[in-house]
Amino acid sequence: MKPVFFFLLLFSLPAFADSNPKVEEFIRHMADTQGFDAVELRRVLAKARKREDIIDRISKPAERTLNWSQYSRIFLTGKRTNQGVTFWKRNRQSLEKAEATYGVPPQFVVAIIGVETFYGRIAGKDKVLDALYTLAFHYPKRSKFFTAELEKFLILAREENLDPAKPRGSYAGAMGLGQFMPSSYLAYAVDFDGDGKRDIWNNETDAIGSVANYFARHGWQKGLPVTALLKSVPANPSKYLQAGLKPKFTLGEFRKAGMVVPPALDDDLKSALIELKTNAGPEYWAGLENFYVITRYNHSEMYAMAVYQLSERIRELFGSNN
Repeated sequence: MKPVFFFLLLFSLPAFADSNPKVEEFIRHMADTQGFDAVELRRVLAKARKREDIIDRISKPAERTLNWSQYSRIFLTGKRTNQGVTFWKRNRQSLEKAEATYGVPPQFVVAIIGVETFYGRIAGKDKVLDALYTLAFHYPKRSKFFTAELEKFLILAREENLDPAKPRGSYAGAMGLGQFMPSSYLAYAVDFDGDGKRDIWNNETDAIGSVANYFARHGWQKGLPVTALLKSVPANPSKYLQAGLKPKFTLGEFRKAGMVVPPALDDDLKSALIELKTNAGPEYWAGLENFYVITRYNHSEMYAMAVYQLSERIRELFGSNN
């Protein structure tokens, strides 16, 4: 049975006015494959607005324009570290439950939420419906991806009995404390407190469980390291850099190539070579399997390194206060 609230809402919306043929094609697809009523869905989409500012913002994400020295200063701050410790203390029970359930230590869950939304303070003010509508039908470069996300968003709104015009998020449609895209919400969001809802917007316990579940489902290896600074690399490391973020080499191979790897790390650990461009020149890091898992959250080595280094700061400060 379809939730009453969602479909009563549809009849209160104005008639659809967008003449873009892709919109009508999408409506037919949703009716044929997902059981939506075409007339009702047309009324939902009539409430969405095309946002030129969203197209402008998505064209220039920070990772494309900043080096690591600049990027890291955004996230590796005393305030973000202190607030992370506060978040950890406030949610200690939920974080311990998440570690027991999924094998992900608290500091990584806290750091993800800290980097993504400053612990919920900056979770995005854009209507998710506007963002996904704009990018699905008016941003050809990534239309296929965002059309699929719009589909998932409408499905989750139906499943969770949400008014699709209400949820707010980022300009790209990411939602909640952990900034899940709709597809990630459907796949990984969990009702971690057992109240019957997967509320990643307002329920810190659900957000914690959902982030930990995301990591676990992407292959987090309990108890293994994430990354390590390399003090020496070959003069031409392109062979390793061109292999990408997925670990394909062993640390033993790195050592044979002349890289200085911390001695505590075993030769058989798989790694990628990570290059971070700084104001003082490049830094090189071993990106181990758990580092790769973090990049599944956001496919950027700078993002993953910010999460890792923030997690270490939070862990150290939390430990010193307990």
